[in-house]
Amino acid sequence: MKIIPRKIHGVLDYLVGALLIAAPWVLGFADNGPATYLPVTLGSLTILYSLLTNYEMGVLRVIPFPAHLVMDFASGLLLASSPWIFGFEDRVWIPHLVVGLVEIGSSIMTRYSDPVLHARPRTA
Repeated sequence: MKIIPRKIHGVLDYLVGALLIAAPWVLGFADNGPATYLPVTLGSLTILYSLLTNYEMGVLRVIPFPAHLVMDFASGLLLASSPWIFGFEDRVWIPHLVVGLVEIGSSIMTRYSDPVLHARPRTA
């Protein structure tokens, strides 16, 4: 069920990116290891590819929106599974899993196109 409009998805991209960058320090798991660097890297990449995506919140608009959603899905999958892949599940795993699942869910539930944005203008 595609219930998230593209513009809302765009706002979420920037919020989640910033949250991922700040999370290790805000939530107290900054340990200079994968638990820290992975969310910071994925958050930075999310902001970067959001700026480059062809959607309402994009600036340069060179990445097709469906490709953006695939990157969101892959990022979420990596983030959600990272505590077990990189072996830090004994210290922290809940933020990585929860935000990763949110990313996966939002990529699946976002509309590829917004009918209002693609409506043809009325002619007189």
